[in-house]
Amino acid sequence: MKLKKNNLWKKAIKIIPGGNMLYSKRAEAFLPEYWPTYFTKTKGCYVWSKDGNKYTDMIFAVGTNVLGYNNPTLERDIISSVKKGNMSTLNCYEEIQLTEELLKIDKWAGMVKYARTGAEANSIAIRIAKSFQKKKPNVAACGYHGWHDWYLSSNLSNRNNLNYHLTKNVKTAGVNTKLKNTTFLFRYNDIDRLTYLLKNKKIGIIKMEVERNIKPDLKFLKKVRKLSNKYNAVLIFDECTSGFRETLGGIFHKYKVFPDLVTYGKAIGNGHAITAVVGRKKFLRSAEDTFVSSTFWSERIGFVAALSTIKIMRKKKIFSQIKKIGKDIKSRWLKSAKKNNIEIEVFGKDSIPQFKFKESNQIYKTYFTQQMLKKNFLASNVIYVSVVHKSKILDKYFKHLDQVFNEISKMDLNKIKSLIKGDIAHTEINRLN
Repeated sequence: MKLKKNNLWKKAIKIIPGGNMLYSKRAEAFLPEYWPTYFTKTKGCYVWSKDGNKYTDMIFAVGTNVLGYNNPTLERDIISSVKKGNMSTLNCYEEIQLTEELLKIDKWAGMVKYARTGAEANSIAIRIAKSFQKKKPNVAACGYHGWHDWYLSSNLSNRNNLNYHLTKNVKTAGVNTKLKNTTFLFRYNDIDRLTYLLKNKKIGIIKMEVERNIKPDLKFLKKVRKLSNKYNAVLIFDECTSGFRETLGGIFHKYKVFPDLVTYGKAIGNGHAITAVVGRKKFLRSAEDTFVSSTFWSERIGFVAALSTIKIMRKKKIFSQIKKIGKDIKSRWLKSAKKNNIEIEVFGKDSIPQFKFKESNQIYKTYFTQQMLKKNFLASNVIYVSVVHKSKILDKYFKHLDQVFNEISKMDLNKIKSLIKGDIAHTEINRLN
């Protein structure tokens, strides 16, 4: 396939701040001038772009669609419910049904609050915890938790804390400056740093992702739980990315370490907007002491999507499939790299495998994305694994990946740079975990 410049994206950045609604979907993250950017339809593992090309998606929507695109059972359930009406003066009964379902999954919990985005859910959890922790409302955070002020305020300090976590020089214009020194960051597995914060920074809330790129050191999560108990801190697990990918509910079940509050998103609705804050009644009751409310948190589609998704997950037993596919991808990446004398690092959860070129990663990654795009693959260095990543699709993907790796092995860095059309992809998000 011959690459074409994306004039629609050029138009978008003139009339939409930043070009689009999601930072990690911007064209600059992949192939700045040539990324197709806009789709017209999806099905299974395939995406049709606005320019009419059909692509096999080996990135997969930032982790939202574990059941694949346009899953027929799920979409049938949603269409059926919408025909009956999506909004009314009354609440949809599916809200109660989903709550009961989530409390079956998380038997340690007693209440659920809903939103439609991960950042909203995380901010609701923080608001609830702060409402409970009136005398020590400061937060110790590890991981990525969205765009809201409570989190970005960590970058209001004299040192740019988020520079080693998000893209460098994260801008904080408009963030309430009074929140300075209310959120403090710690790295994953750094129990000493967390202990210091709890002792010295009036920390009443610990907010963290359970597992992302790094596995927890021995007993790390249990130590976090113990510290939260010792210092009477509310422990919040952010499972917006990891939840419902390797197990029903959160990955914390694997480690048998239970939070006070947990946030779910992305996979729970298989591409439809629904997120949840699940937690102990003791803490969620504090939601009644503050104001947390939104019109579209009450629409029907999100609840129906989550109920249908969970039902399919139970029936199809998808989690063993996803982990098996992810392990296979990791193994084949390494095999191809070794075959072609390329040094890569493979890491991440089995359900979100990633690789990184050990030399000049952004340059090589950009070239890789460009060459795979020519072969009608949407591909980067991370795959949010879906059950639709079947053997036939993987075989075709690795056939072309092997060819690209072979090309890379035969050229020096300057030659690679000269063959990239347009700019190098912008720096990706680095993480505390």
